[in-house]
Amino acid sequence: MGRHVPTTQKDVPRMAKIAALSGFPEWLPAERLVEQHVLDVFREVAELHGFSGIETRAVEPLEQLLRKGEIDKEVYVLRRLHAEEGDEDAGADRSRTLGLHFDLTVPLARYVLEHQNDLSFPFRRYQIQKVWRGERPQDGRFREFYQADLDVIGQNSLPGHIEAEVAMVMAEILDRLPLPSFTIHANNRRLSEGFFRSLGFEDHTAVLRSLDKLPKIGADAVRELLINEAGASAEQAEACLAYAAIRTSDTSFAQQVRDLGGSGEMLEQGITELSAVLERVEASVPGVVVADLSIARGLDYYTGTVFETFVAGHESLGSICSGGRYDELAADNRHTYPGVGLSIGLSRLVSRLLSAGMAAPTRTVPTCVLVSVADEAHRGQSDAAARQLRSRGISCEVAPSAAKFGKQIRYADRRGIPFIWFPGADGTAGEVKDIRSGDQVPADATTWQPPAEDLRPRVLAAETQDAAEAQD
Repeated sequence: MGRHVPTTQKDVPRMAKIAALSGFPEWLPAERLVEQHVLDVFREVAELHGFSGIETRAVEPLEQLLRKGEIDKEVYVLRRLHAEEGDEDAGADRSRTLGLHFDLTVPLARYVLEHQNDLSFPFRRYQIQKVWRGERPQDGRFREFYQADLDVIGQNSLPGHIEAEVAMVMAEILDRLPLPSFTIHANNRRLSEGFFRSLGFEDHTAVLRSLDKLPKIGADAVRELLINEAGASAEQAEACLAYAAIRTSDTSFAQQVRDLGGSGEMLEQGITELSAVLERVEASVPGVVVADLSIARGLDYYTGTVFETFVAGHESLGSICSGGRYDELAADNRHTYPGVGLSIGLSRLVSRLLSAGMAAPTRTVPTCVLVSVADEAHRGQSDAAARQLRSRGISCEVAPSAAKFGKQIRYADRRGIPFIWFPGADGTAGEVKDIRSGDQVPADATTWQPPAEDLRPRVLAAETQDAAEAQD
């Protein structure tokens, strides 16, 4: 059935004043080019490393979503407007109620279990998809946003070197984006747990909860928490704070931990694992990875290395990329599925790139060439020239009207289109003008090629963009 087309002005729907809906970003075309660039870089680098792209459904049974804990207030429930009592989406039975996914981990666990007989393990997957969270919108936090995940999932076992590999891939992705300098901070669950055991703690999770508050409340307040809530002595509290203060860009963190009294098989295993991560990521993308033993978030869930990523000068943004090693993504009666994964809140990152002016496209439209129209009787020649250009991958559009050439040139200039084409009598031969320099030369639509940097819009870091504009 076709769409209803209003037949009279009276049939056209009228809208009252449009109220903004916070938390659901809608980028302008130039902003969308920046977002699309980030998506493309993520996909390109992931595929270079052999990761396969998947997309899962947007909904999962509510009971599955709530298994992650403390998220029930943020889940959007999906129901039909006129659902009748007893319908599976009426909400009477929580196990049958559907909710929009709030991250990509819960869907991945279900996907792996459901398709385990059709997947080859280790399964290398990347996923770029929108997720929904009903939290209070604020700077960089949305209710609907893109998330991008990299995971390697094993069946029953997964080699330890994968922890370094996934971090290396993510470092390459971030290195290609128009970001100022960034650092990937790494810690290790076995290292931390082994150290706390060395000090005499039986419950390391209470220590982790206290140390996780360091950035917000400072060392003095955390010292009190360690003593009052984790049961630490004054000496143990000082040792924990000294441990959390360790930062190194090489493997020298190991001796510092030992000097604080750390020992034991678990601690040494953690040192070996974290050292391997540092060395491999450093070899791939030098100068971006550091051992940061204050990283505590997620260590109650992750079982090996854990990662947090920060952008220099934008620490208020928090970690833009996090993840680590987990030994049970999912399990059934036959297998367990350990994995290593990292996740980027892409919309949050794009929002900061735009608001801070860190990146901009070289032009706001994909069009490289505007094909002029001498008069409406010869529009067919312009269409023929456009077809020839498009057949060779050159984005172009035909002038909307046969206005004076000066007006057509101004139209192209306002839209940021770098070239205008003047077709010849046969629609192929003609002349092309670079609007920026004013140079105009004979050209043939079957052979002419614009400079590589003009073929498509490029997204540049702010300082690169300024230099390019100055050169023009």
